[in-house]
Amino acid sequence: MHMENFAPIMFGGLVLIMLIGFPVAFSLAALGLGCGFFAIEMGWFPASFMQNLPLNVFGILSNDLLLAIPFFTFMGAILEKCGLAEDMLDSMGQLFGPVRGGLGYSVIIVGFILGAITGTVAGQVIAMALISMPVMIKYGYNMRYTTGVLAASGTITQLVPPSLVLVVMADQLGRSVGDMYKGAWGPSILQVLIFAAYTFALGIIKPSDVPGVPKEARTMDGFHLWMKCLRGIIPSAVLIFAVLGSMGGLPLQEKAIATPTEAGAMGCVGALVLAAMHKRLTRDLIWQAMVGTMRLTAMVVYILIGSRVFSMVFQGVDGAKWVEHMLSGLPGGQIGFLIVVNIFIFFLAFFLDFFEIAFIILPMLGPVADKLGIDLVWFGVLLCVNMQTSFMHPPFGFALFYLRGIADTLYKEKRIDAPVKSNDIYLGAIPWVLMQVLLVAVVIFVPQTVTVFLDKEEKVDLDKVKIEAPAAIDTPAGAASDPTKALEQAAPSGDEEQKKIDDLFKQDSGKK
Repeated sequence: MHMENFAPIMFGGLVLIMLIGFPVAFSLAALGLGCGFFAIEMGWFPASFMQNLPLNVFGILSNDLLLAIPFFTFMGAILEKCGLAEDMLDSMGQLFGPVRGGLGYSVIIVGFILGAITGTVAGQVIAMALISMPVMIKYGYNMRYTTGVLAASGTITQLVPPSLVLVVMADQLGRSVGDMYKGAWGPSILQVLIFAAYTFALGIIKPSDVPGVPKEARTMDGFHLWMKCLRGIIPSAVLIFAVLGSMGGLPLQEKAIATPTEAGAMGCVGALVLAAMHKRLTRDLIWQAMVGTMRLTAMVVYILIGSRVFSMVFQGVDGAKWVEHMLSGLPGGQIGFLIVVNIFIFFLAFFLDFFEIAFIILPMLGPVADKLGIDLVWFGVLLCVNMQTSFMHPPFGFALFYLRGIADTLYKEKRIDAPVKSNDIYLGAIPWVLMQVLLVAVVIFVPQTVTVFLDKEEKVDLDKVKIEAPAAIDTPAGAASDPTKALEQAAPSGDEEQKKIDDLFKQDSGKK
């Protein structure tokens, strides 16, 4: 066997172990070590090559940027349970409820706001489903629309800053987290508008699917209702601007005053303050948030270590060259590369979590995209838009699993009259997945959706550049033609300077 044929075999083995279903982190590490020992036996690289593995692992654990992950996770875990979602959904539902499709609009808007402050899909889908699903079913909303909008609005959090996915993308692509956040604002807002447009169109075509809530069902209106809405929105907006603004992640912002890790720590403090304002800051709340943060952080670190073991061996057998040759030779140039990569990521998301895709696949794709002249910030945001669908894919999407569990719980507690069919959950997700795919196409063919909020590069016109030489130094007649000697002759010597100072001192003494 030749070494150039081993990289495709390793990649095939990677796909195989992902289909088996064993934990990816340990599967990757085992595959990488096994292939590494085989490569040493075949003489493709020396045994000393594997001695770099501890240094690689240490380099991962000493990465300061990844410290932002536990901070943002803890912030999201606190905000999930502090009552913010309940208050916002209740007030927004009463505000928009009488409008046709109003409960759908409220779920979409609250999902966007919560996505900007929590950053976790599971908690967001569960919280919104527990609160909104019984209300939407009670007032006659179509079951498939109900399950679809709840799942899709929960996945918005993967794209809206401060998303953990964007932090990982920035680390893997070697770009600023603030730039990734700026680039994600355009697609985030556009996705909310697409969801709202679909709800509006459904209200015109099939008004019975998204009926308005009777006005008499309101428990408050007028000034008191608006004040309740603002009490949920204003503190959330302050926290968003404080966290993202400090790290330069807001649109059109030029400077940052904090690192992502420092901004995450500040967000944790803000989340604790919000929990105290809602009178939910208890010992149990903090303990549950700490346990959840510990589990997610440990999972990320193990996946990262396993992927590093695999990628080091994969590069040792020239796997990077094989991937580059295969992808850079695609017809269509950049567009062909982007279409093939996004189709690959779309189907890979059936089986892998976004962390696994970011740590395993992105290091292979990033260098190729860079050599093709693709802006890596735009490329990272594009893949993040695509990876949202990993939570919505029937039948493997995690958001659909969460909805399945919540629907069963609501039926057992008799908060809904009939059980929710799995068929309604899966078919209800399809239109929203198609809308997310539409957004991927928009970002590919209209890159300004990402770059509009990024800092503009300063372009220098080389034709207008002028280089001016310094003026010639006047030298006394008879000075040497050598520039160094001319400078020595033009400048007064140290003895002459001292003589002038002595003369001035004598003159001053004589006056006295």
